[in-house]
Amino acid sequence: MKEISLEDKFRRAAEVVCKQGLVPFPVSDTSIGILKIAVGDVEEELDLIYAFRDKASQTSKELEQASGMNSKDVERIAGSLAGKGFIFNQPSSSGVMVYRLLPLMNVGLMEYKFMGELKGTEEERTLAGLFEDLFNQVKNQIQDNYDNLVPLFSSSPPVDRTVPARTTEEGKPIRVIPVSKDVSVPQEFILPSQSVEDIIEKFDEIAVGHCFCRQRRSTLGEPCKTEAPALNCFTFGKSARHTAAQGFARMVTKQEALKIMKEAEEAGLVHKAFHPMSQENRPETSICNCCKDCCDTLNLWRNGVFPLCNSTYYLSVVDSEACVGCGECVERCPTEAMALNDEGKAEVDEKACFGCGVCARFCPSDAISLKEGLRQVRIMPPRLRAGKG
Repeated sequence: MKEISLEDKFRRAAEVVCKQGLVPFPVSDTSIGILKIAVGDVEEELDLIYAFRDKASQTSKELEQASGMNSKDVERIAGSLAGKGFIFNQPSSSGVMVYRLLPLMNVGLMEYKFMGELKGTEEERTLAGLFEDLFNQVKNQIQDNYDNLVPLFSSSPPVDRTVPARTTEEGKPIRVIPVSKDVSVPQEFILPSQSVEDIIEKFDEIAVGHCFCRQRRSTLGEPCKTEAPALNCFTFGKSARHTAAQGFARMVTKQEALKIMKEAEEAGLVHKAFHPMSQENRPETSICNCCKDCCDTLNLWRNGVFPLCNSTYYLSVVDSEACVGCGECVERCPTEAMALNDEGKAEVDEKACFGCGVCARFCPSDAISLKEGLRQVRIMPPRLRAGKG
């Protein structure tokens, strides 16, 4: 049997990792370079990654068979890869250990690598730069095939769900316009929690880590212009156990979590909740608190890489008579859904608004309300050049 070189092992491992997640990443010198830094020259770990080539989630028995390794080696090597951000290793509800190979991004290696407290090393800077290079490669692919990808993006499931701000800067409740009785909601749909307080109340296990977006941008020499706090990336339940066990986050009490969430809201950050496989009827796994400046989801959209695919239950509504045309909402809106019209009044682009409530929170004249109504918001990335599609 021909011996496989280390370089070939890196390439085949990259081929497996790059196809995980919602969008495949290119297998290139860049993605292979990411593995070289994140894994290192540990051949048995590259071999175990390759064992996920046919199935991303496997039990111990399945992984033993796919890898040809014994149970002790599988557990040991998978544990090391979990600590490096490649594998999610938590038991199922029935108590069976399941190993899941994570994607490069959303949620995977990049998030976990930059979620813990950074040390300011050259390796961290190199890794942050490689991810930036990889995103530029994806942008070229997207832009060159824009027309062909529009139908795919138009039907893709929401990546996350917006949980709105509930109070103004002065602490007054933001006005909510109840859903019209004429609006039909599927009978089987169970409305998920619409406040961060309700979400936190659900869980006994809560962990908080650093915002990986703000940390990665800072590592690239681009500190957050909004000077937003960074220690506010939450995971819950099984995900909390995993991130805490691997040192990516630390466990906190409900009271600590509520305090951190309040500070995030005061800073104008947007609460974005994530559900397993985008299934909103299942409990949340995490909440990001996103700033307009650093958020990778928002930046990759603006830069022509990925669309915004979001679920929300609210829409901003402007009272034009109360609006003073200050432009605060335009400045703060993360999706550029707010603009001043010819009369100097704020207007909402309903197709771009994902109901975060940040505009209502900071409106000095209380001219903005939140209107109820289940929606999915999909905003295509800008087309930067003519495609080949």
